[in-house]
Amino acid sequence: MLSRSASNLFWLARSVERMDYVARLLDVAQRMSVLSTSSSIDEWRSAIIAAGAEDAFAALHETADEAAVVHFLTHEKTNPSSVMNCLYQARNNARAVRSALSIDVWEAINGAYLEARQFTDATYASDNFPVFVDWVKRQALLFNGAYTNTMLRTDSFYFLRLGTFLERADNIARILDVKYHILLPSFEKVGGSIDYYQWAAILRSVSARRSYHVLYKGRVVPWQVAEMLILRPEMPRSLRSCYEQVMQNLDILGGRYGGRVGAPHRLTGEMLAKLRYSSIDDIFQMGLHEFLTDTINRTLVIDEEIDKFYLS
Repeated sequence: MLSRSASNLFWLARSVERMDYVARLLDVAQRMSVLSTSSSIDEWRSAIIAAGAEDAFAALHETADEAAVVHFLTHEKTNPSSVMNCLYQARNNARAVRSALSIDVWEAINGAYLEARQFTDATYASDNFPVFVDWVKRQALLFNGAYTNTMLRTDSFYFLRLGTFLERADNIARILDVKYHILLPSFEKVGGSIDYYQWAAILRSVSARRSYHVLYKGRVVPWQVAEMLILRPEMPRSLRSCYEQVMQNLDILGGRYGGRVGAPHRLTGEMLAKLRYSSIDDIFQMGLHEFLTDTINRTLVIDEEIDKFYLS
């Protein structure tokens, strides 16, 4: 496969995953902002930080209020990580490799694009926002289901999987880090009602509330939420589960290209070993913020190495 085609597939999957993540971030911010008027600015600011867009946002807006953040993260044309820009980038990448995709995959992404072209400012208004978030999540599910269930297990499929799970790992680390390091000092002490609802909102944002109660059977506890989203292999959005998928797909691609193993395989293996053999007590002793920051940085390096090894 040409490196350009591999890159288009990789970034197609990453763009869809990021689109889904940004919509879920906004959903959490909106739910939390109504619980405490004194903390609403911090909630909206946290969404900007978790989206990795703090500097770009500050260049356009002085205050991170609801209207500014929603506009910037949903359809600001100058923000490459806005929901709509992610969708447009995904569609452009899909069009470039249309022959490598199944009909269902192309129709899923192209259909979402055509629907989005009909959106107006009213689509993003507060009253309609839950409907918009559900629409974004549904489009991401349609895309992931389409390529998982209809594409041959060839290079195209494995580059899509690689992009999906690398982006998801980065997103999970960011949303956990922002909750713990940015929001917590602004609120009441750990264990308070606002703290409980923050963690419950994060579980909801990754569609894991019911899964949490299946695994832990009790009140939402911060360190158990962290354990579930970092270390539990049963949870498909946990860091460990994402890195297992990244490693698996790198191994398959390495085998398809003459058994070549390079920096991305080695670095991913190191990260996966760290996740497999750490306990949540070890992580909290090290410092959750420090652990998550290290994970975000490692994920960025792995992304760069994948680009050098396969996509350039």
